[in-house]
Amino acid sequence: MSFATPEKLVIATRASRLALWQAHHVRDRLRQLYPDCRVELLEMTTRGDQILDRTLSKVGGKGLFVKELETALLDGRADLAVHSLKDVPVDLHDPFTLAAILDRADPCDALVSNTASSLDDLPAGAVVGTSSLRREAQLRTRYPGLVIKPLRGNLDTRLSKLDRGDYSAIVLAAAGLQRLGLGDRIRAVLPVELSLPAAGQGALGIETLAARADMAAWLAPLVSAQTTACALAERAVSRALGGSCQVPLAAYAVAQADGLWLRALVGEPDGSRVLRAQAHGAADQAEALGAAVAQDLLGQGADVILARLSV
Repeated sequence: MSFATPEKLVIATRASRLALWQAHHVRDRLRQLYPDCRVELLEMTTRGDQILDRTLSKVGGKGLFVKELETALLDGRADLAVHSLKDVPVDLHDPFTLAAILDRADPCDALVSNTASSLDDLPAGAVVGTSSLRREAQLRTRYPGLVIKPLRGNLDTRLSKLDRGDYSAIVLAAAGLQRLGLGDRIRAVLPVELSLPAAGQGALGIETLAARADMAAWLAPLVSAQTTACALAERAVSRALGGSCQVPLAAYAVAQADGLWLRALVGEPDGSRVLRAQAHGAADQAEALGAAVAQDLLGQGADVILARLSV
């Protein structure tokens, strides 16, 4: 089925500087595709933006960043919502759908510090800030002498906390810093062997109502088949393990000539135990690959960790 060129599209977005960059990026791509279409932004503040005194794992998880945007889709104020894909719950159900996953930027984590050029340069007892149990578990495993403390707020707030001396270093997603022209703040990009990324990290996802076949058609030119395959595999791991902000869980897939290479882990928050699994598979069987890697982790005992942390 073909649809007439859209006349107007409204993008729901969080109002943070990074979220606005992402929404502007999608807006500009849509304007290139449909020059006669009016593309507008609907800026919103979510509960995830408002609650800054507690970690995400204690206040409801990353779904707090999408609920208000989904309400705007439901009541017709917006046609699409732009998210960092890693913030989109993997159990997305009707009436919503991920209509498009765009090309992935740098998926890695990055070290930002005013005193150290690498994690190895930090002395024992140095305070490192992160918003993620996934990062925390991996850092504690490799660097047990460091003090890992929670870090909330938007990207600018986190950098300001570092600059005023609350932390010796902080760990952030490299893509966010690069998108905002803050790549010079990165002292080191952490290799995935040290800090395996979150499912979908570095990619943008566009959410719409599942019934909007017109939106799916209009967004189709933005879809990255390679990133979509990788993200489907990663999100399948998280879905099979009931992944949430309460669990240190990572999943990262790479497209290779013969298919996908998927690595994943589940750990204890204190880093005392980290289970790892990996597998290769066909790109058109991405979700099955993710499910298989999740089963490997469960066979190693991930179910025990998950059951205890999800209480």
